[in-house]
Amino acid sequence: MKAAVLTEINQPLQILDLTLRAPRAGEARVSVKAAGVCMSDWHMIAGDWPSKPPLVLGHEAAGIVTEVGPGPSLVAPGDHVIFSFSSHCGHCRFCNAGRSIMCNGHTASPQLLPDGSTALSLNGEPVGQMARIGTFCEEVVCSTENLVPVRKDLPFPIAALIGCSVATGIGAVVRHARVAAGSSVVVIGCGGVGLNIIQGARLAGASKIIGVDLLDEKLEWARKFGATHVVNGKTAQVAKEVRKLTGGGADYAFDAIGAEATVAQIVDCVGAGGRAVMVGIPSVQTRAPVPPATMVWQEKTLSGSYYGSIQPDRDFPMIADLYMDKRIDLDSLVARTYRLEEINEGFAALRAGAAARGVVVFD
Repeated sequence: MKAAVLTEINQPLQILDLTLRAPRAGEARVSVKAAGVCMSDWHMIAGDWPSKPPLVLGHEAAGIVTEVGPGPSLVAPGDHVIFSFSSHCGHCRFCNAGRSIMCNGHTASPQLLPDGSTALSLNGEPVGQMARIGTFCEEVVCSTENLVPVRKDLPFPIAALIGCSVATGIGAVVRHARVAAGSSVVVIGCGGVGLNIIQGARLAGASKIIGVDLLDEKLEWARKFGATHVVNGKTAQVAKEVRKLTGGGADYAFDAIGAEATVAQIVDCVGAGGRAVMVGIPSVQTRAPVPPATMVWQEKTLSGSYYGSIQPDRDFPMIADLYMDKRIDLDSLVARTYRLEEINEGFAALRAGAAARGVVVFD
């Protein structure tokens, strides 16, 4: 079975033949049909986030269940599923509180399955699985808690994107910030996640949606997905323009990039009583300056939203229905499809600033 493997930090992924073991109790084998090329994968390649090669990357994917392990199962052969890159044990305090993406019920490394094993090996040596799934692979064996069944008429490339960028963006708006109808919203970074924050703001009924980026091409995409105004951060003072457009500052501002400068910008962009939300995940070394006096005097709020603060079992099917009912545009997010052997081209396009998503499609 072929997989794209990170064998060394800061080096291209290698297409290797790996051995995949059979699923055990509580696990399933999935034939992967589509997998998105995401910045989170790049952070692992670049060494921004801790990892231990060899490691199969990929976390934004969908496929068909082909086999389940012995005993009761949450999925069945033939199910169409979206992978969730967040495991949920079902019994920790976060799972019990309905915040499964914060689950801390597993002690194994996030590159290993919950029981501490990996389903993959190369010449008898274990190979890790990113986020306990590792979906840049023709087939995956993983815990069924990482699989969410969805309707079978949902196209696989669309299903894959729902598993990360779409759920993260829309969820940050409707689940985390709970943007109020008629409010003003700023989105800094109009790539895959940012475009879905814009779609989420449109769904929530925001009256003013301001897209901010350094590339005019991405700003054009922002308008296509629902931005009412755009600001080029290269040629304009972002916070000043936002205050002018909103009459003193936005009600909500979202950072879809995760850099020191952009975190500071979203705090500056919101007005008194406004809420700034960090969505893009930076390098673990990144630190951002925040003005405490302004936060207190103007009662601003700065919060972080991981995975859109969603519940995958509830929200993946809901987003699938929104797409099938044509209430959100996910087709335009797929900029190009790649074969697995072309995956490094996908990362090159991502790093060059491509607005929409590249998706690896499997036969």
